[in-house]
This record gives sequence, structure tokens and C-alpha cells, in this order.
Amino acid sequence: MSEARIWHGGDLDEARRLFPDAPEPWIDLSTGINPIAYPMPPLPASLFERLPSPADHKDLEIAAAEAYGASDAAMVVAAPGTQILISLLPALWAQSRVAILGPTYAEHARAWRGAGHEVVEVGSTGGAEGAEIVVMVNPNNPDGRTLQRDALLDHAARLRRRGGWLVVDEAFADFDGGGTLVPALPANAIVLRSFGKTYGLAGVRLGFAVAANGFADKLRRALGPWSVSGPAMEVGRRALRDRAWRQAAQEARTEDARRLDALLAPHSDGALRGTILYRLMDGDCASALFSHLGRHGIWVRRFQYDPRLLRFGLPGSEENWGRLERACARFSR
Repeated sequence: MSEARIWHGGDLDEARRLFPDAPEPWIDLSTGINPIAYPMPPLPASLFERLPSPADHKDLEIAAAEAYGASDAAMVVAAPGTQILISLLPALWAQSRVAILGPTYAEHARAWRGAGHEVVEVGSTGGAEGAEIVVMVNPNNPDGRTLQRDALLDHAARLRRRGGWLVVDEAFADFDGGGTLVPALPANAIVLRSFGKTYGLAGVRLGFAVAANGFADKLRRALGPWSVSGPAMEVGRRALRDRAWRQAAQEARTEDARRLDALLAPHSDGALRGTILYRLMDGDCASALFSHLGRHGIWVRRFQYDPRLLRFGLPGSEENWGRLERACARFSR
């Protein structure tokens, strides 16, 4: 029997299949990607005409270390997106007992199961006792649950006493990362960081792992040479060093998240949750609201495991805000 397809954000082909009469253009609110992208710098043709140099690769990892607070750039491994790291990590351990703190991003469980590991999804860190590897997303996707650094360090210490490892996916930590583990990274922990979500450049395909030097070297060998394209390196290192843009984007998206909460609150049965880049509502009307918005050409994220949940990304323009506001005003629970 084939594995069930995992629903992801961004699938506008599915949106058009479900709602063939919806008006175009679609507003895609199904992802957690910054809708106001970092301004792409002019890129010289030479970046597309030659292989990237080791010096360029090293400078990208230095820029990431500075941005994320790593104590040593040798701990940072650049990759063509965090998804490839999620898929690759399970191959670097012998078959183990793996606990995943969930519900969360479904690709983690699929990757570890696909590599032959014994996987259990747990609702709290207490349920992970006995696991050799613990995987968590922090802040969590989709509900925004966050574990602070002291709790993560305590959990990593308990794992280390039994030879275990902690994997923390910090895909949304740039704007919501008070508890990031990177500055105090234990020797038995690996942190994943996303570039495309924060900078609104998902198509660049760039992400990072941060790990102790020995494991970082192992991961580099597994990725092989030239794993990141020259254009991605150039865009990445410029953006990562632009602290003023990142601070301004965080402040602006925080205001957008508050605006979205106010818009969705009448349709939610409880407080809105999530991160700055997406908001999660929980309500009896979720399925009806999903269909209503779909008929208006607005695509939001639903969840296979809970039909009461809908996740909304942030509209990127006043025109899109207006369409969402008008559609929500026409919806009756």
C-alpha cells in the first residue's frame, strides 16, 4: 500500500482542482513564508556560469553563524533547503528509537520511518523517555508551542547521559526565537534553520544545520561538494548580514499577525495561536470556512489529523488584505 500523501502549503494545483470556478489570481495563504520578500540584489552572470568556490561557501556559513549566534562558523552547514537536511539526517544513524514531539511538521516522521527507524509521536517531552533520538520543532508548526532554552538544555543533558541526540527544527525561530538553542548548543544536539521563510525567498532553496564540529563535518560529507548554488550563496550571505532589514521585517510582520488575529477571532473558538508568520485557528466552522474562502480564491492550510484547524499565512498587500477581509465578512458560521 502506498504511503498517504502529506498535505503541504503552496499547492495551488490542488486549490484549482477543488475550486475550479474560483476567481484568479489566487491568494495563497497556505504557507508560513514572509509575504514581503527580501529585495533580490543584482546578480552577475558569472554566478550562473561557474561552480561556486569553497571561499564563497565558507563566507555564507560565516554569515549564517553571525546571524544565528553560533560560536564557530565550522558548526554551520549550508544546504539546499532544510527539507533536504530533514530527509538526510535519518541516514546518518543506525536504526534507533525516535520520538517526535507532535503534532508537527509531518516530513520529520516520514523521513525517520522511511529510513527504518522506530518512530513514536509524543505529546510532551516526558513521553520521549527511552528514545535514543528526540526530534522537535521549536517554535512548533502549526500551533506555535515554544520550549525555552533551559528546557531544551535539560532535555539534551538527559539524552546525553544515555548516548542520545536532540534534533531541533527552528524553521520559524528568526522572528519567534527567544528560546533558540544555537548560542548554547550542546555536543549532542543539531539545530536546523530555514532561510526562505524569513526572507520570503523559498525558491532560493537554502537552509542550515548547526551542530558540533564532528557531526557538522559528517553532514558536509553526506551533502557532497557544491550542494548550494552560487546565486543562492550570494543572496543568502547578503540577506543574512542585513540586520536592519530583518529587524524591520520582524516588526512589520508582528503588526500583520495582530491584524490577522483580529480578523479571524470571530470565527475561532479560542485564542489564535502560531508564530509571527502564520496564525492557527481552531473552530467547528473550520471546514466550512475553508470551502468558503476557496470559492473566493483564497487558499489556506488544512490538516489531515484535525478538521477543526486552519492555518493562515499573512497577506502580502493591501489588495490581498481587502479580499480576505471581504470574504471573511461574508462568511456566516
